[in-house]
Amino acid sequence: MKLQAIGNILEAKWLTGYENAEEEIDFGYGCDLMSDVLAYVKNNVILITGLVHPQVVRTAEMLDIRAIVFVRGKQPSQDIVDLAESREIALLSTNHSLFTASGILYSNGLLGEEITHDDITL
Repeated sequence: MKLQAIGNILEAKWLTGYENAEEEIDFGYGCDLMSDVLAYVKNNVILITGLVHPQVVRTAEMLDIRAIVFVRGKQPSQDIVDLAESREIALLSTNHSLFTASGILYSNGLLGEEITHDDITL
């Protein structure tokens, strides 16, 4: 699904990275724990999160995540926007909750990554 379509479906506001609107996104991943993102994200995802912190952008950069959607209308500080711009990561903000945003994207055809037992550490 193109990033532009994701933004439209979520009625999201673009904070940075609109020049990447035609980029294809294969999966969605909704999470507020960056340790889980690091442990489980393997493919081309859009990160959907309520966590507004520079660590979110740094985690996205480490995993080559090209876009982040902040939920519940959260707005990152200008420092976070600047960091994302410098890393060429698109930032969007939607008024939907994490659960609702994920459900809307899923119902429009964006799937989540499959997590196998090999991925899970207890």
